[in-house]
Amino acid sequence: MVQTRLDAVRLDGAGPIYDQIRRSIRDLVLNGTWPPGTPVPPEHALMEQLGASRMTVHRALVQLAREGLITRRRRSGTVVANPPASHAMLDILSIPEEVERLGQRYGHEVLMREDGRVSAELALRFGLKRSEKICHLVTLHRADDKPHVLEERVIHLATVPAAADEDFGTTPPGDWLLRNSLWSQAEHAISAVPAEPDDARLLGIEAGEACLLIERRTWNQGAPVTAVRLLYPGTRHRFVGRFGPYGKV
Repeated sequence: MVQTRLDAVRLDGAGPIYDQIRRSIRDLVLNGTWPPGTPVPPEHALMEQLGASRMTVHRALVQLAREGLITRRRRSGTVVANPPASHAMLDILSIPEEVERLGQRYGHEVLMREDGRVSAELALRFGLKRSEKICHLVTLHRADDKPHVLEERVIHLATVPAAADEDFGTTPPGDWLLRNSLWSQAEHAISAVPAEPDDARLLGIEAGEACLLIERRTWNQGAPVTAVRLLYPGTRHRFVGRFGPYGKV
């Protein structure tokens, strides 16, 4: 672990003191002087070094945490955060491949599975007909044994009957569908949502923390194939799309 030099944090004399502290630490992080995992000097040390009040130093660190540049922990102190993972915004990606592209080890666990008719709750959440027969799955995907994304998925058994005989223990649902079903149309939406308490516990984050919710549905010649909700911790991920005047490039 890289040890920080307190004298690396300097005031440049431009603007409010808290913002000078924020910019100085931000630049140390972004230029690689303080890589991920580097401990950030405690508030009292920064106060003494910079001649600033506790409130001023605290305000700077809170803002850096909001920007996702540092992670503040009550017992273990403040460290430089890992950079958010980047993902292609509109592609239907394999989550194992997504994790491997980050240079991390992939793993998954099917937390819940129910087959049968659609419940009233699921019908409302996914816009389904109560008469449909579906496979309902909740899967936690991990990267280096840490929660990466929480997936809730329904698979339409009338369109993909083979899903009824698959346990998804070896291959996660999304990858299994990519290999064993066809789709001709997809609908894709991204929104920002606060983490519900149960979801936050599974993702290892605080309840109410900002998350990115990806909702996707696919059809094959008008027949529904699957609908999925992917919940990503917002501070760990960002989604990127590149396109030109005639579509994606």
